[in-house]
Amino acid sequence: MDEFIKELDASLDYLEHEITENEVIIYVASNRKSGSCPYCGCDSMRVHSRYEKSFQDLPIMGKKTKVIIENRKFFCDNPDCTFTTFAERFDFLKQNGKKTKRLIEKIIDISLNTSSIAASRTLKGGIADVGKSTICNLLKKRHTTP
Repeated sequence: MDEFIKELDASLDYLEHEITENEVIIYVASNRKSGSCPYCGCDSMRVHSRYEKSFQDLPIMGKKTKVIIENRKFFCDNPDCTFTTFAERFDFLKQNGKKTKRLIEKIIDISLNTSSIAASRTLKGGIADVGKSTICNLLKKRHTTP
């Protein structure tokens, strides 16, 4: 499991996992010493709080995968920054994203060859929980972003 997590981000540490009938749940935490404010770019080591953030990733062992990360909020110590706190961010996940970028690519790849309803049925069968409207939104974003 540790190798699977390191593929997402080398700064993530595997904590534990649970395997249910149709889902693998993986718990991870970041080992970064500091965070960089996305608004002003200043580094901070002062942790404000911690919270759990969950997202979906590519399937493991033919089962849907949910990753739960212990995410940290940091204080921004820059007096010129308009934000006092910020959350830790990762490259493999868009801000407020619920699916990894590689899962989104897989969803788009499957849905390009079928209708959104058929793709939704296929994906719910063992890849990810995704509805037809989500598929349409992902396809729309794909064609509108440069």
